[in-house]
Amino acid sequence: MSTKVADHILQRLREWGVDQVFGYPGDGINGLLAAWGRAEDQPRFVQARHEEMAAFQAVGYAKFSGRLGVCVATSGPGAIHLLNGLYDAKLDHVPVLAIVGQTHRTAMGGSYQQEVDLHSLFKDVASEFVETVTVPEQLPNVLDRAIRTAYARRCPTAIIVPGDVQELDYSPPTHAFKMVPSSLGTEEYTAMPSQESVERAAEVLNSGDKVAILVGQGAAGAREEVETLAEMLGAGVAKALLGKDVLSDELPYVTGSIGLLGTRPSYELMRDCDTLLTIGSSFPYSQFLPEFGKARGVQIDIDPHMVGMRYPYEVNLVGDAKETLRLLIPKIRAEERGREWYETVCDNVTRWRDVMDRRANVSADPINPEYVARALDPLLPADAIVTSDSGSVANWYARHLTFKPGMRGSLSGTLATMGCGVPYAIGAKFAHPDRPVIALVGDGAMQMNGLAEMITAAKYADRWEDPRLVVAVWNNRDLNQVTWELRAMGGSPSFLPSQELPDVRYAEFARSLGLTGIRVEKPEDVEAGWRSALAANGPVVLEFLTDPSVPPIPPHASWDQMESTAEAILKGDPESAHVMKQGIKAKIQEFLPGQDK
Repeated sequence: MSTKVADHILQRLREWGVDQVFGYPGDGINGLLAAWGRAEDQPRFVQARHEEMAAFQAVGYAKFSGRLGVCVATSGPGAIHLLNGLYDAKLDHVPVLAIVGQTHRTAMGGSYQQEVDLHSLFKDVASEFVETVTVPEQLPNVLDRAIRTAYARRCPTAIIVPGDVQELDYSPPTHAFKMVPSSLGTEEYTAMPSQESVERAAEVLNSGDKVAILVGQGAAGAREEVETLAEMLGAGVAKALLGKDVLSDELPYVTGSIGLLGTRPSYELMRDCDTLLTIGSSFPYSQFLPEFGKARGVQIDIDPHMVGMRYPYEVNLVGDAKETLRLLIPKIRAEERGREWYETVCDNVTRWRDVMDRRANVSADPINPEYVARALDPLLPADAIVTSDSGSVANWYARHLTFKPGMRGSLSGTLATMGCGVPYAIGAKFAHPDRPVIALVGDGAMQMNGLAEMITAAKYADRWEDPRLVVAVWNNRDLNQVTWELRAMGGSPSFLPSQELPDVRYAEFARSLGLTGIRVEKPEDVEAGWRSALAANGPVVLEFLTDPSVPPIPPHASWDQMESTAEAILKGDPESAHVMKQGIKAKIQEFLPGQDK
């Protein structure tokens, strides 16, 4: 039997080392599906419940494996559904390839069923590379370039294959005019800055007495070098959310996450430093960085398009974080400097941990959402992978989980899209079937798409060597992050028609699928709930009934801001008034002790 174009696509993916593709079937990719049957499901076709979820699973797989994530969808609506997950890949700089079907060439331009201008559709999200395969000889070059570009630019790319082209006999490009042969593979390379720029960066850092370091996911391969440099400089280290697993939170000078969801010591680190070194991060919120002109700055990033943004850095080093730090460290004077600064940073971290412990133990009705995350922290397996959805749960992920060496974690950092937590976790399980994965999800995100993807988890659970996949749901019947934004930023009460969620029995739904479902209704049962979920022999939905009235107070919040929020609730939101009347000021004093009014 002759080799079809669709057969060669799967063969080429296998040659590139792709071992699974996340997707959903449709007649626009019937040729590919038939080829999968002939290829005995190699690479494995992982069937999501929705194309958007397939894209998120590909992103999760790529984030936690460091390899290319691949998703596939039919023409028209299937291709459209991929967009949100692909934008997540674009904004978080993750290599993902989308392969999509298209109407037959003979029907193009005829307003045919499911005919969509896919080039225009993908023009922005796959701006680095999007191409349509119209003849068999074009295929190797298009597919190879899409994969190389995804890796090199750390971005999503897309190839479009019309249905009739998928079923053509494959013939390779020849040694002829207007043919573009191709070859497999991308050799590893390392970008490094010039010696002169490294010298200038060292001068800036050596002149500082109060050095702050900000790391993002681009520093993930430079853990030892970042630790060495921080200790030489007596620096504190803050972490962008995507860099939460870069350094161990057990290090005394690691101040934790930065930004609106960040920690008080990270806020103080940036507020009071005189020198800033940013490594592998494009953290966008400049209001959480030092005031302009107050601190000298150096940035390290592998992407020349991402340097020089966010802050007026004096030196922008373009290069791989690990190799650049190896060049920089010998030029740093490891003298006794800023000891008082270092001790202040460490003291601030210790104080914050005590504050967070007290915040988690404040009584609530029925369960304090912070206590749920706090109770998980000491129970996290040493090799755990943690995903977080967007919403108030991201606050608790950012502030309460102590990441130790070897643990991994991620969320939708820049797009901050809802609905990524569960599909990320499934992608992580395919990337590391031998590791436990825990997804932290709000009830809004769980209703959006998490419930459906538990069907996917049930479908593939027997493929995973370590059966542990725990999906923890904070059930407060409220779209809580936006509710608190309305209160704190606009001084408005909760608008119930938009914020209130239907009451869903998440644990019961899991049990209906043959999975483990655990519902926790009282604080004294929280720890036991976590222990049972982590000991289960398969996927678990762990549902906690939490109090929507516990505020995710930002690290820079003042007394005036917190009191005005309380007043707005009292005046306009009778549902929450009783909570505030019972002592919001007393609770805030427990949350943030020692602040002058």
